[in-house]
Amino acid sequence: MATSTTAGTPAAPDPSVLGAKKPKQDGSYELAYLKDLVSQLQTKISSLEKAASSAVSSALPASGATEGVRMILIGPPGAGKGTQAPKILERYNNCICHLATGDMLREQVAQGTELGKKAKEIMNQGGLVSDEIMIGMIQDQLENNKSCSKGFILDGFPRTTPQAEKLDDMLKSKQQKLDHAVELKINDNLLISRITGRLIHPASGRSYHKEFSPPKKPMTDDVTGEPLIQRSDDNAETLKKRLGTYHAQTAAVTDYYRKQGIWSPVDAAQAPQVVWTSISAIFDKKEKSTA
Repeated sequence: MATSTTAGTPAAPDPSVLGAKKPKQDGSYELAYLKDLVSQLQTKISSLEKAASSAVSSALPASGATEGVRMILIGPPGAGKGTQAPKILERYNNCICHLATGDMLREQVAQGTELGKKAKEIMNQGGLVSDEIMIGMIQDQLENNKSCSKGFILDGFPRTTPQAEKLDDMLKSKQQKLDHAVELKINDNLLISRITGRLIHPASGRSYHKEFSPPKKPMTDDVTGEPLIQRSDDNAETLKKRLGTYHAQTAAVTDYYRKQGIWSPVDAAQAPQVVWTSISAIFDKKEKSTA
């Protein structure tokens, strides 16, 4: 009969069955057996850890991923650009920059740069900032912002085909080109539901939602502890107008990038992690094709 052990521990085999000598009844045989079992388990664990590490390595982005990316992130307000952009930055080891053109414009005006002064004058007169000024701001970032050394995520520009063409010309002058134009697509009614509950951390652009993704502490940023705000234009009536304008403009831009072969649609109605998986797969496919 096998020597009994505590529950859950395999019983030591009877040495008489194996033709071995009967051990002394002092537990030494069982102790030796358990030590051998532990040794085998440690070997098995080590083997499994190596296999898991190999599987993770093979699932990581191709080596080219660390080289950076130049891309447009297209999507209506509330589609999740602010949620996905940090994940893209992290994938590329934060060696690329996120250029949200609305934020860039406000920053240039606040700093009183030459571009900012020109933009402020135009806006004070009720006009639209010219494509040349917008392209100039982007070029300034690419040339002077160290975080843009390996590429960029451009968010909010281009909104028209002429803007897309001017952007291409600027990049061509720097012997560069876009790698991706990723569009986050989502139903307007769902967007309105999302946005009317949206909360923003102004300094970082981090976004929360009162229902779907609330901060740990009400109206407080999880990272800095600073107050969150709800944008004044995050209301249903304003949003419907903004979405109408967005759709009217974007159709031509997405068609422009579709013809270039760099446009990719992503269903943004899914959970943020599922959306990220879809975006990441787009990068993986491109990097494997150019490896």
